[in-house]
Amino acid sequence: MELIAQGVANIASPLFGGIPATGAIARTATNIKNGGQTPVAGMVRSLTLLFILLFFGKWASLIPLASLAAVLIKVAINMSEYQVFLSIFKTTKSDIAVLLTTFLLTVFIDLTVAIEVGIVLAALLFMYRMSNVTQVSSITQETAEEETPNSTLLSTEKIPKGIEVFEIQGSLFFGAAETFKSRIRNIQKPPKILIIHMRYVYALDATGLHVLEDLYHRCQHEKTRLMISGIHAQPMSVLVKSGLVEKIGDENLFKDLQDALSKAKTLLASP
Repeated sequence: MELIAQGVANIASPLFGGIPATGAIARTATNIKNGGQTPVAGMVRSLTLLFILLFFGKWASLIPLASLAAVLIKVAINMSEYQVFLSIFKTTKSDIAVLLTTFLLTVFIDLTVAIEVGIVLAALLFMYRMSNVTQVSSITQETAEEETPNSTLLSTEKIPKGIEVFEIQGSLFFGAAETFKSRIRNIQKPPKILIIHMRYVYALDATGLHVLEDLYHRCQHEKTRLMISGIHAQPMSVLVKSGLVEKIGDENLFKDLQDALSKAKTLLASP
């Protein structure tokens, strides 16, 4: 809103012989440094400048430019946050690369270009890290004996033949979709029941939804019953809007893995 206000002011200022001002962040940063927390701080600053301009302009013009330059240098030092700048050099090489790229583009080219490139690089770095964090693992009786999030549950559970349980950890988005598909392809013999445990999936995008839809159609073709357990609100909302929940069926959605396993065992035991 502050930038919109400056835009309106720049449109009006030439009508009175004024010079357009840039959308700088110096005054905003100064406000924040001095405890400003709401848009009222910017409004008070503008009114104060207007008051000085209208009533104390001739005295303000007597302030030496050297004094104003010293104030600007002090503000620039406070805005630079050089301690944070130096601390980033103790982090990963990728973070350092994004920092230096944005910094050098700001100095030698333009602030706007630097911000655009920095945001793109940071987004790519985030997607790369999220794709590496996302894991898809097959839960068996052997892995249940290890230290896993489901070890307490599965140490007393025996997964019979005919049931496959896959657990997804991390966001199921386009960066991690291929990981999920490659692990599903490793299933040599189609199980009678396939359980996808999504207790640790907090985000699902269109690509992740497409992967789940492909899995559903594959299960239909191989006559495998698909169950989903532990799904959170955001992924559930995506499944509902897409209509995939109706295809899978409410009877195949479970709040936790234990309920899904109990239902799967009952189905296997029935004729």
